[in-house]
Amino acid sequence: MIHKIGMLALAGALGTLARYGLAGLVHRFSGASFPWGTAVVNIAGCFLAGLLWAMFETRWPVSGETRTIILVGFMGAFTTFSAFILETGELARSAEWIYAAGNVAGQTGLGFIALFAGAAIGRMI
Repeated sequence: MIHKIGMLALAGALGTLARYGLAGLVHRFSGASFPWGTAVVNIAGCFLAGLLWAMFETRWPVSGETRTIILVGFMGAFTTFSAFILETGELARSAEWIYAAGNVAGQTGLGFIALFAGAAIGRMI
């Protein structure tokens, strides 16, 4: 268990550094008028999560622990958006259309509400 936690932490640190590096590189070339760095990280993360998921299922047989370390540790630190899209994709793949749409609408809508609620409370404190 200690080994798994250590590997998760290492993968998370690498994911964080990869996100920081890629977003910074994109920002340097695109300017600050739009959050292109975050957009590129999120889209690249979705692509990479899908690629790894398919490869783990079809080409690279890896243990559940290794999948967790890579997909939760590295990818979770690189972008949680990829986990959101991966899980929604699994719902869609299972033809759970109501749940897939609810996940997108719910997390996006409630995320905006939570953002503004948190900001309002933060201003009152």
